[in-house]
Amino acid sequence: MQAYPKRLIEVDLPIKRISTHARREKSIRHGHISTLHIWWARRPLAACRAVICAALWPDPVDPFCPEPFRQAARHILQRWSQENLGKVSEESYPRFITFQKDPGRLNNNEVLRGALLDFIADFANWDNSTVREYLETSRALTHAAHEALGGTPGTRPLVVDPFAGGGSIPLEALRVGADAFASDLNPVPVLLNKVVLEYIPRYGQRLADEVSKWGDWIKHEAEKELAEFYPKDADGATPIAYLWARTMHCEGPGCGAEVPLFNSPCLAQSGKRSVFLKLDCDKQNKLINFEIISGAPPKEELAGVLRRSSVTCPICGYTTPAANVRAQFKDRKGGAADARLLAVITTRGDQGGRTYRLPQPRDLEIATKAAHRLELIRGSYPQDVPDETLPYLRSIFNIQLLDATKWSYLFSPRQLVSLIILVRIIRKLATHLKTTQIEVDLQVAICTCLAMAVDRVASQFSTLTRWQPKGEFSVGTFGRQALGIVWDFVEIRPVAGASGDLDGAVEWIMRVLGSGIPTGGIQGVVAMATATAHPLPNDSAAALVTDPPYYDAVPYADLSDFFYVFLKRMLKEQHPGLFETELTPKQGEIVQLAERNPMYAYKTKEYFESGMQAALAEGRRVTIPSGIAVVVFAHKTTQGWEVMLSSLIKAGWIVTASWPIDTERSVRPRANESAALGSSVHLVCRPRENPDGSTRTEEIGDWREVLRELPRRIHEWMPRLADEGVVGADAIFACLGPALEIFSRYSRVEKANGDEVTLNEYLEQVWAAVAKEALTMIFTGADTTGFEEDARLTAMWLWTLNAGAADAVNGDNADEDDAEGDSEGGSMKAKNSGFVLEYDAARKIAQGLGAHLEDMRSLVDVKGEIARLLPVAERARTLFGKDHSDITPGKKKGPQLDLLRMLQQTDGNDTSVAEPVITSQGATVLDRIHQSMILFATGRSEALKRFLVEEGVGRDARFWSLAQALSALYPNSTSEKRWVDGVLARKKGLGF
Repeated sequence: MQAYPKRLIEVDLPIKRISTHARREKSIRHGHISTLHIWWARRPLAACRAVICAALWPDPVDPFCPEPFRQAARHILQRWSQENLGKVSEESYPRFITFQKDPGRLNNNEVLRGALLDFIADFANWDNSTVREYLETSRALTHAAHEALGGTPGTRPLVVDPFAGGGSIPLEALRVGADAFASDLNPVPVLLNKVVLEYIPRYGQRLADEVSKWGDWIKHEAEKELAEFYPKDADGATPIAYLWARTMHCEGPGCGAEVPLFNSPCLAQSGKRSVFLKLDCDKQNKLINFEIISGAPPKEELAGVLRRSSVTCPICGYTTPAANVRAQFKDRKGGAADARLLAVITTRGDQGGRTYRLPQPRDLEIATKAAHRLELIRGSYPQDVPDETLPYLRSIFNIQLLDATKWSYLFSPRQLVSLIILVRIIRKLATHLKTTQIEVDLQVAICTCLAMAVDRVASQFSTLTRWQPKGEFSVGTFGRQALGIVWDFVEIRPVAGASGDLDGAVEWIMRVLGSGIPTGGIQGVVAMATATAHPLPNDSAAALVTDPPYYDAVPYADLSDFFYVFLKRMLKEQHPGLFETELTPKQGEIVQLAERNPMYAYKTKEYFESGMQAALAEGRRVTIPSGIAVVVFAHKTTQGWEVMLSSLIKAGWIVTASWPIDTERSVRPRANESAALGSSVHLVCRPRENPDGSTRTEEIGDWREVLRELPRRIHEWMPRLADEGVVGADAIFACLGPALEIFSRYSRVEKANGDEVTLNEYLEQVWAAVAKEALTMIFTGADTTGFEEDARLTAMWLWTLNAGAADAVNGDNADEDDAEGDSEGGSMKAKNSGFVLEYDAARKIAQGLGAHLEDMRSLVDVKGEIARLLPVAERARTLFGKDHSDITPGKKKGPQLDLLRMLQQTDGNDTSVAEPVITSQGATVLDRIHQSMILFATGRSEALKRFLVEEGVGRDARFWSLAQALSALYPNSTSEKRWVDGVLARKKGLGF
């Protein structure tokens, strides 16, 4: 077996600092490639840049590290340190400062490793990503590593990404001095990558200048052709947006009023400014009218007519159930064509801010005119209308519940006519450019960039966009990775109007082109290809770095059809190979969607696993035997993880490390749900190959040896993660890398009787080892053997959720219909409070702790695929029995007592709350803590005192140790946190 030097990423990575830069980057827009075009689950450039550097550069401490690399690295870093003297702080970069003060210390390989890692952390900063010194240093180190590791002098290492998506990985490969080969099955990301990896590096500022010039041309043409549909008001004001509401008829007895479906009457709510719609109901004629009122609305005026898709009629008060509401949309094609115009938002050139007015007859006449124009287009030019089928994907494409079965039905008639006109203008531009002296390839690049500007307009210009009163702007179609139901939508003026129009779209693209992409003039190679049959030859890549699909999380192909139907009509002549099919390829897309729609019945768990295995095997085939792979994954379900890991190992890879990098903003919608990963875990792998490229099959692992090594490896790894701030679900999944290195180094692992150990069987042991190690970290210095099963499970459950579900006690458990909630703009109310985990994850945590969920029904509620740790208040009846059913938070007999007041009650004279005598203590320490918390929450001070002192509950040291741990584990926003802290605050006063 050939020994190769370990890469930096296999031994260490400054994940805390990289995560900081990755999170910050999510809020950066100017010049970022994400502003070219929407793509889902795009990796932050900071994380990609750091990971690629650490994957390409060898570890200087490794005995197999080539000495030429060490020498070159010392020289390169000494030069960089002098160029950056005084620019970094010792607090942030202690190792960097060490050798900056004394360059000779770089002769110590440990110091050299630290210096390289410090550079990687600093280079991950967005502000340094275009700085010459950083670019030159990273490229010099990449070239030195490539040659030292056997690469041909004068060449660059090749980084391959077969799931290129938004292009972050191949772009960063070019930035740091490697070559990049980016491919994808989907033509939309292929087009994006062509702009980023081919056009911008090839044409640079010239492309920016040409797009600016011809962008003005298409804006002028669009304003001229769209003027009849978006005229100015008679008083000179410019309408920039129109607020519409789909409608239904009340099903109340004898009513039948037409009800506009709106969530909130607020139009503007920022600072002291407030504007809202006031209902003015004519009950005799069953008409619903509106007034526009300035000032804070009365509380009773704040609610709309909708509540989770059921509708309450303002005329008669009857509530039509959600199913009946949706049934009324049968044959209405989404209901956008007969939506009601509620208000018009205008601006004046000589005045700041926005004004709101009610619709006028002229507004409705123009909308009718646009509908007539659309019918003419359908009759004469049907090919211009995107009438391709929009599939139904359960809980993802819920707009289909309103009978929106074609992509064209996502737009109102005027929106669709406007988009058709913009598409035609791009085609007109392509024809016009042929008469210029501009070379053909640059003509293609210009048209492609401006077609993306039209695509940006489309994403802000559908009946799934919402008006945001706080800030007064429109929220685009893809606020989340779905097409939910938006009952009241906004239509912006497509040119010279509100944010999101064509002017803004061209400007955003110009910022990317104008800032340039620093690749040193090196272009990448982009191809449309399936990952399961890669076009590259054997052993051609130094590294495989990729972010494959997340099991069933994102239906990439179906989502991208929203853009494909317009791109195809704009760019088919320029990119014939990308737009040969009616819609994007679905066959061969590696996702699990079997339960979403019968037409995807073949996209099963087995389909995903076999496809991913084939793709990763192809990745191993094109990677040299001494090469490395980094596979990014961030799915929240254990099933998704296990399928991915199984594919990886069966494809012939050895997992050598795993690093969780926090890539998400804490304000993202998913951050408030259950156990969602805040990090993307980067699995580091090596080919399990012989030097000739053949897979090694002769190594047989001994099951007993593997089990002996596993807890030692987890014990080494978890404290290291904790030092980097990685805890909870992130830490659990981050432990899979080192755990799998033990298992995946063998072609198979056998028991003493010769039976092969399956990956699932091993993963059960991994979960158990992680749970036990985490428990020792949670109860630092405590003897965890003294805690019962329910205490261990509760602590581990809360630790697993950690910050990723800080508000899980109020989390949403939406069913299929409730997936409309995000898009409706209202807050979904939880059906069940509690701390929620995916059932399989909860089962494995419990199993790892020697507990069984089915035996803990007084603590855990399981429904379907969801397991819920019951909130303390919900356990009151179980803990106190029927005789004390009134001891329930929220059902107290007197006013709630705050902590200060309870601490003042030392004489037992408070008579505001009846003080019961607790006749039975809970069976476990956790039960008794929960009883104490409930007594505190309901203001029963004397009962709490008797319970802790006279009945001796507080004399159990385990009680206070567990209570202290729970205080640290309960999210700050929860009642449980306040209650347990209230109990702990009484400890000293009670003599404990």
